Amino acid sequence: MITNYLKTNAILVTALFCLNVAQPVRAQDLQKQYKVINRSLSAGSDPGSVHLNEVEGVGIAWINGKTFTQGSIEFDVEGKDALQRSFIGIAFHGLDDTTYEAVYFRPFNFRATDPVRKAHAVQYITNPKYDWPKLRADYPNKYEQPVSPAPDPNQWFHVRIVVESKKIRVYVNDNKQAALIVEPLVNLNGKMIGYWAGNNSGGDWKNFKIEE
Repeated sequence: MITNYLKTNAILVTALFCLNVAQPVRAQDLQKQYKVINRSLSAGSDPGSVHLNEVEGVGIAWINGKTFTQGSIEFDVEGKDALQRSFIGIAFHGLDDTTYEAVYFRPFNFRATDPVRKAHAVQYITNPKYDWPKLRADYPNKYEQPVSPAPDPNQWFHVRIVVESKKIRVYVNDNKQAALIVEPLVNLNGKMIGYWAGNNSGGDWKNFKIEE
């Protein structure tokens, strides 16, 4: 009887373990969770992560059922050390697919030896009125900054963005000092939020969390 009892419990434990193993993310589930613009979205290589592929132009995966106005946005993101091919971040306050604010990173500039490139590691924009070329020309070194200490450009890094009515602060990994502090350039009153990828760029995102 003891032997049968042990066998029965072993089977139950095995069954419970199998139920708790993370199941692969199905394509139809992703379609329900996201509205994807100019990209293909798939399950990432890490458990719970999602991947946007590399396509010409900007791409966004708006998160269905999520809205954001003020508070904090947190997520982990992974790009790569490929010049001009890794622009990754988050879009928020979206009114539509072309009108939103965004904070994004250029991992290929994280550890650049050129000080000019290094200073272009994290960027704030608000499309369509204030994209990066206009901001760099009219407000040099104001809406983009280096990230220090610089993360490994080929590894995951953590991002926390604190959004207030008159200030946006961007923190990377466990650094208590903000990598970027800016005043919002617009008041869109939009609430859409989603993962953002720039021209010819893809990436992976996970552990998304917002607090308002």
